[in-house]
Amino acid sequence: MTEKSSVWSAVSVLRKAQPLVLNITNFVVMNNTANALLALGASPLMAHAPEELDEMLTISQALVLNIGTLSAPWIESMKKAGEIASTKKVPVVLDPVGAGASHLRTQTPLDLIECASPAVIRGNGSEIMALAAALGIEAPQGADTQTKGVDSQLAALEVKEFARGLARKAQAVVCVSGPEDYVTDGDRGVRVIGGSSLMPRVTGLGCTATSLVGAMLAVVESPFDAAVHAMHVMSTAGAMAASRAAGPGTLQLHFYDALYSLDEDDLLGCVQVEED
Repeated sequence: MTEKSSVWSAVSVLRKAQPLVLNITNFVVMNNTANALLALGASPLMAHAPEELDEMLTISQALVLNIGTLSAPWIESMKKAGEIASTKKVPVVLDPVGAGASHLRTQTPLDLIECASPAVIRGNGSEIMALAAALGIEAPQGADTQTKGVDSQLAALEVKEFARGLARKAQAVVCVSGPEDYVTDGDRGVRVIGGSSLMPRVTGLGCTATSLVGAMLAVVESPFDAAVHAMHVMSTAGAMAASRAAGPGTLQLHFYDALYSLDEDDLLGCVQVEED
């Protein structure tokens, strides 16, 4: 089965199953990610009270941990949720928002990798590089390791090497988003080419990608395939939305509509998925 027929099969299963995805995420994107999950066909659950996490994870099919707006109580809830999810075999996707910007933002995802054993880690190049460096993964000789904050974009070679190293060290699939997305399990690698240059102008679309990975993890057995499928859907919806949008505001509006109306023909036409 090709990637394009496989991703459509996954979307069809997701829409039928309507998996419940528990999100412990940041204040900035709660509404955005909930609407995106609903538009694609999943059921979002936003909860972080430690007293109910065991019950919530009993009925959830995936867990999203997003550290965008950190506080001590939320960190403890994320750790508890990760431990419970690991015990209950609920797949976890971790979004290390801003890793490298502060000690707290670097150490927290490292702690969550340890206790939650995420199936997928999704971030931008700067965040992935920061985690890799913190775990002692060295850059390839001659690589440019300069960062420009949480929105930085690294060249493909640097992203690939850091991502592969982090995937092996964390025993997780690593998904790096950017003008071209890159997914690796430490051995295999796939480039997802598509989307729109307008997408970075809308806050929270990276976090939305993480939640879509969570939705795919709920219905796709392979974390690698789930991450590739999610980024394929994300890029397709982004390209569809950009073709109708006048700017960032209407891009977000049309993005939800694109997720909702997405069909097999759309997936065939907007995105390239290449082995790397």
